[in-house]
Amino acid sequence: MLRRLRDVMAGVGTPQQRLDSTVQVIAHELGAEVCSIYVQRPGRVLELCATQGLNPQAVHRLFFQPGEGLVGHIAETRLPLTLAEAQKHPKFAYRPETGEEAFQSFAGVPIRRSDRVLGVLVQHVSMRELDEEEVESLETLAMVLAEVLTTMSLPGGDPNRDRGPLVIHGIRIHDGVAIGNARLHQPRVVIGGVVAEDSAVEHELLRAALADMHESLDRVMESEALSAAGEHRDVLETYRLIARDTGWIGRIRDAIDSGLTAAAAVQKVRDDTRSRMAAVKDEYLRERLADFEDVALRLLRRLAAGEPEQAPAGPDEPFILVARSMGPAELLDYAGAQLKGLVLEEASATAHVGIVARALDIPVVGRLAHLIEEVDPGDPLIVDGDHGQVLVRPGDDARAQFRESLAAREATRARYAALRDTLAVSRDGVRMSLQMNAGLLVDVTQLDSVGAEGIGLYRTEIPFLVRREYPDVDAQTELYRRILDSAGGRSVTFRTLDAGGDKRLHSFVHEVEENPALGWRALRIGLDQPAILRQQVRAMIQAAGTRPVRIMVPMVATVDEFRAARAIVDLEIARAAKRPDAMPGSISVGAMVEVPSALLAIEELAQAADFLSVGSNDLLQFLFAADRGGERTANRYDPLSVLFLDAMRRIVEAGKAAGTEVSVCGEMAGRPIEALALAALGYRTLSMSAVSIGPVKEAILSADINQLSEFILYSMKKKTGSLRNHLKSYLADHR
Repeated sequence: MLRRLRDVMAGVGTPQQRLDSTVQVIAHELGAEVCSIYVQRPGRVLELCATQGLNPQAVHRLFFQPGEGLVGHIAETRLPLTLAEAQKHPKFAYRPETGEEAFQSFAGVPIRRSDRVLGVLVQHVSMRELDEEEVESLETLAMVLAEVLTTMSLPGGDPNRDRGPLVIHGIRIHDGVAIGNARLHQPRVVIGGVVAEDSAVEHELLRAALADMHESLDRVMESEALSAAGEHRDVLETYRLIARDTGWIGRIRDAIDSGLTAAAAVQKVRDDTRSRMAAVKDEYLRERLADFEDVALRLLRRLAAGEPEQAPAGPDEPFILVARSMGPAELLDYAGAQLKGLVLEEASATAHVGIVARALDIPVVGRLAHLIEEVDPGDPLIVDGDHGQVLVRPGDDARAQFRESLAAREATRARYAALRDTLAVSRDGVRMSLQMNAGLLVDVTQLDSVGAEGIGLYRTEIPFLVRREYPDVDAQTELYRRILDSAGGRSVTFRTLDAGGDKRLHSFVHEVEENPALGWRALRIGLDQPAILRQQVRAMIQAAGTRPVRIMVPMVATVDEFRAARAIVDLEIARAAKRPDAMPGSISVGAMVEVPSALLAIEELAQAADFLSVGSNDLLQFLFAADRGGERTANRYDPLSVLFLDAMRRIVEAGKAAGTEVSVCGEMAGRPIEALALAALGYRTLSMSAVSIGPVKEAILSADINQLSEFILYSMKKKTGSLRNHLKSYLADHR
């Protein structure tokens, strides 16, 4: 039946005649009263292009918008749908022109080619739901339809070629503007043929491709070069396990038995798995899907007769990287190329890949619906990170406008670079220390280029997020030593492991929690599993040698918790003291202030800690009970509100009274207006992303901090709500 269907669609006659013959063949072979083909047009509108059993007058006159009706729902979800009584489904949309009221049952599957939905194949049968085997048959038929639809010149225009300018709105992960051509992180692979002539031959092709892939992975794992790159080794260990999984290999073999080629069978299992996992919320399972995707793509490259849809970008060719999702380590693979921006179909505002993107200073926009479906390799793209949008195939006017914006940004960047060696001293002589947040070695290398005075926050968990096994003391010691060496004598503050919440380590069992941000995370894990905290502190002490060590514990909720953490550090200090030749010159233990309960005991905490650092992101989130990763709540509350500024004032005054250094390491420190407000409240150390140091330094150099302090403290007594506009007006008048 597959070969007959392929021959009909590729045979003689107009495209419309071949579509009409196709629905007749499918309806007859499957014993269906109705078979219809809907083709997706530009704008993702679905048009009825052929039918057997419905009113023929509805062809090319019936349309469904994305998500509209059962047809639109299938295209939107990319999932098959079978119903014994279609009218009872909440998405059912009655269209009298079709005459479908005579049919009760419904079955539909998406017509997909790689990442793109080309249409929907629908049939009506007797009043019953189709079983799993029948749905599999429909999906296999849809693969053949997809192969031939891409080669047909369809009435009304080809949805693969008639693709004009488009704006996709998402969320800002890192600001900035970039222009370049699209490069897919996982290039689509062209499958030479879908229908097999001889299943035995296809089984042998699969066996050979699997053996080649297994041998290749084993060879890479055994290479000397990989032994020094633990993050990639851990990832490949995952690939090797999945590549040998009998479950998905068995499904591929079943698909070959149904009549597909080996390459088409791999693609079908890949599409099915991706569709069924689309609704899964569990992060661990979604990460396993990403691992499977990579293995399936490796296998496809060995099986596909054609070349990848995308040629490798030249070394000097600027490009925008397009991906469904991406981990922080994967982005580093592109760091040496002309990477100008990153756009993601998934990923939240707090995605860890944003940390690397900030280090590389490239704009990132995430949560872009249907991005992979809408973008082809080589498509011109404009990434507008400032406004969280992407322009696909923009017109000449839009390109000219954004090129002007890029030129202005480059001039501003040069102005900041000229300030690199200038101390951050205000007009009235207030000296500020501007330090850098880091989480990877690539961050640390920017200390000199941006003029940072040290690392005020090193996130120790970032390198572990991509590892399958928790690193031992030796591995951690080597990492921390390299960071201290790269810092070249500048101060480095290591934050102990801040795992849990949205940062789930592969090597750790994270239980499902209703409110993970408020659950078992950060210091709570360290106190319940003291061996983890002890090993980390031991590695920091060993890495330092005779250099000073600054250790900061996150998520401190009570003073007793901090004292318990300090007691664990003291155990490691006593252990290290037995070898005084390698004892650090000093060991400081500080607390992060990011939980409201710590704020209520701030005076006592300031007495107990060697230093305090305010995590303004979490403090704002917890103080207002507003999820900073939520679309409707992320920007609902302003850090320049009187309430939040008063909380920040209390912290810095408690530090002064106790003689304890206080800094800010959250995003608030890296925004010029907020940084000036913090300086006016009395903060003298701010830690931020590398790209923020220039703008903040320029703002400090042009300000009178003492005068601004009087203005803010007076305004806090007289006003409620946010001081943002009030402060902007003041700064504009006092340049």
